[in-house]
Amino acid sequence: MSTAPFGNNISLERRAWNIRRNAIRMGEVQGQGYIAQALDIADVLATAYFHAMRYEPHNPEWEGRDRFLLSNGHYAIALYAALIEAGIVPEEELETYGFDESRLPMSGMASYTPGMEMSGGSLGLGLSIAVGKCLGLKRKGSDSRVYTLFSDGELDEGSVWEAIMSAAHHRLDNLIAIVDVNNQQADGPSTGVLGFEPLKEKLEAFGWFVQRVDGNDLSAVRAAFDAAKSANGGRPSMIIADTLMGKGIPFLEAREKNHFIRVDGHEWQLALAALDERKPA
Repeated sequence: MSTAPFGNNISLERRAWNIRRNAIRMGEVQGQGYIAQALDIADVLATAYFHAMRYEPHNPEWEGRDRFLLSNGHYAIALYAALIEAGIVPEEELETYGFDESRLPMSGMASYTPGMEMSGGSLGLGLSIAVGKCLGLKRKGSDSRVYTLFSDGELDEGSVWEAIMSAAHHRLDNLIAIVDVNNQQADGPSTGVLGFEPLKEKLEAFGWFVQRVDGNDLSAVRAAFDAAKSANGGRPSMIIADTLMGKGIPFLEAREKNHFIRVDGHEWQLALAALDERKPA
């Protein structure tokens, strides 16, 4: 059985730092991108790829792998940063981000990128696709898990709640979903566009095993993934990750409107410098 490359003594803190740095470097290539989201979700991605998931970096189609579905396709820059760190995508491709013929388009596309399990155009579909994949894996007798990341704005979509109900009905204990609650979407604060709280209690009422954690606290995120993997009772698992947009770059953290944050040309190097000042061991 193959697993992710955990044994090289690189800390999760350093993995998350590397993911943030990869994302900023890609943002600088195009001068734009959903960089605030990439910074906020880096700790979750580091934990998924370097603590929780099973995969083979040089064989991304390996049948025994765990699947990671990126429902919020505009977070592609974040997932690319993790795939580069994991060795699934070569680091030199970072410089091609967003260009014609690149394997790293600005929105996630499964037909382009190794390790990208679904195309994330229209929001609200990732959890439904994850339910289908979980059902298929169970019918094949596979012990692989499906992880899916979606955004709090996707809770506005009826298809998400249908998938939540279906996953519980089918007792899909091979499903671990993560919702990024950064309280930002295109039209304003997510809770102001369409209120979804109390979210934990609602999901529990649907029959899920639910944990709510600070998504930028690596110890808490790691413990949540461990608990989700060890939970029994035939329930799907949901990790509600409360995150801070722009995490790790103080001047980006402080900006009010950061769903598609404006970063001026000279600020990319300032962001890298700010990150480098906090480089972990």
